[in-house]
Amino acid sequence: MTTTAQEKVAQAAPRDTGSEIRRHELAAFLRSRRERIAPEQVGLPRGRRRRTPGLRREEVAQLSSVGVTWYTWLEQARDIQVSVQVLDALARALQLDPTERAHLFRLAGAVDPTPAQDCPAVTPALRALLEQVEPYPACVQNSRYDILAHNRTYGLLLCDLERVPPEDRNCLVLSFTHDEWRSSIVHLEEAQRVMAARFRASMAGHLGEPVWKMLLKRLRAQSAEFREVWDRHEVVAHRGKRKEFLNRYVGRVRVDHTDLWLGPGAGPRMVTYVPCDEESRQRLEQLHALAVERASTSPG
Repeated sequence: MTTTAQEKVAQAAPRDTGSEIRRHELAAFLRSRRERIAPEQVGLPRGRRRRTPGLRREEVAQLSSVGVTWYTWLEQARDIQVSVQVLDALARALQLDPTERAHLFRLAGAVDPTPAQDCPAVTPALRALLEQVEPYPACVQNSRYDILAHNRTYGLLLCDLERVPPEDRNCLVLSFTHDEWRSSIVHLEEAQRVMAARFRASMAGHLGEPVWKMLLKRLRAQSAEFREVWDRHEVVAHRGKRKEFLNRYVGRVRVDHTDLWLGPGAGPRMVTYVPCDEESRQRLEQLHALAVERASTSPG
């Protein structure tokens, strides 16, 4: 019996045991998380003939908007490609906490597309500094405009930020899709153009990264305004220093914007808003007092 050259090559090629092990770990992890969720937790009826603990495979597929056969292959550790969009959907359907979500993406060899909620630059000392600059609003952002941390005054400046899901706390997303945030920016169109142009300039160094591509795809899908601005191909490295906000609680506030970079590169930065006039200073003090009062009366 003769062996073809192709068969010889196939026999000689080493197996990627690392990838195979990760696929089996991923399959076992998905099964374990599927089996721990009761149908009632996701709004599904239990039924009388349910033998599977937790959710069935077809129910996870339905909740994640993926094919049943494809999801079955995933739990069978088949050698298939998994997109970050599907992993994101699975993490939500299986109600994974942040640690479990990170584990899921590591097993799949993918980069989590959601905003980074845990950033090494946001140390306890930096959080303390955010509190110390109050009543002035301040936050920490990265170059994608994800809001990584903020003080109480900033949390009420443009909207009630605590009511915004962590994955939506991105200044670009909020400026193009969140009604209250948009109505709080006095010169909205100008701000949108500058932010989109600055985002384009930053993205030039991250064109192949899924998290950047996912954010761009989301913005283009959710906002016709963003598509119009983005298609201008404008680029800018810095934005204007003077800003005006129309806060729902204290009225118009005029501030000077300052970026304090937390490293040598254009990565995380501390954004501060210092009042331009006495009236704005008094209104920020009122807003801070309201934020403190809310924090003291909120449960937990």
